[in-house]
Amino acid sequence: MTLVTPASIIIFVSGTSVRKVDVEALAGLAAASGSAAPAGPASSARTEQIAQLRARMAQIGGEVPDQLGGPHAGHIARADVLELGTQFENILPGGGLPRHAVTHMSDTPALVVEMLLQITEVGGYVGVVGWPELSYAALPPECLNRVIAVPDPGVDPLGITGVLVEGLDLVVFRTRARVELSPVRARPLLGKLRKGRAALMLVGATVPSPALTVTGDVQEFRGIGRGTGRITGLDIRVRAQPKSAHPASGTVTVGQARETVAAPAAPALKVVT
Repeated sequence: MTLVTPASIIIFVSGTSVRKVDVEALAGLAAASGSAAPAGPASSARTEQIAQLRARMAQIGGEVPDQLGGPHAGHIARADVLELGTQFENILPGGGLPRHAVTHMSDTPALVVEMLLQITEVGGYVGVVGWPELSYAALPPECLNRVIAVPDPGVDPLGITGVLVEGLDLVVFRTRARVELSPVRARPLLGKLRKGRAALMLVGATVPSPALTVTGDVQEFRGIGRGTGRITGLDIRVRAQPKSAHPASGTVTVGQARETVAAPAAPALKVVT
């Protein structure tokens, strides 16, 4: 399956097929929702335009954002923290990522995909902007159905990201090079983030004073022999630094966990006469 489609959005419908939709719908929505509201008849026209663009976005995602989610979606939408499962309970504040706020993340693809898996497994919806190389092979088909990937967001990646944070649970925005977003440049995106329900993860890009900074370092690979085999699992050392709390760290296992090998029994003693 080819994931890289320039200037298009890719939505994973199943493990064997994808739908491709022109990204102009999201770009138009970003431009319309970010402009100042005129008065009089022009205001009504603008409102109608935004409604039409949001309808197109709903068609892209298959459902209206307010109706997203599975059996656990109500719990996900109400929480101030986007929970990530038991492995993250003692590492991240509240066991997850803060909603309506920015998390800086190191460029650790395996850790990001593990977070996507934890969210989509319980009915959450996620978006990934600007990361064509990211592999979603670890996600089962039912989870791929809840991923919106925009590998090439065009000339307004922040605008596209701003649209997605209004309706999804997590949005990952990645830049190839390190980019420092000034307060003025980040203000429209952060305003939409506060009004929406998403947690926003920045990989490569930074904003002043993020709510959380997470780094991941792969410590060990498993499953490969001496020149043969394939990786079946790995351990990632994760460190989390909240804005106003002490840092915490721990190990997150992705894939197959290390097998516990019992210590060999002591050899039996043989009496020789």
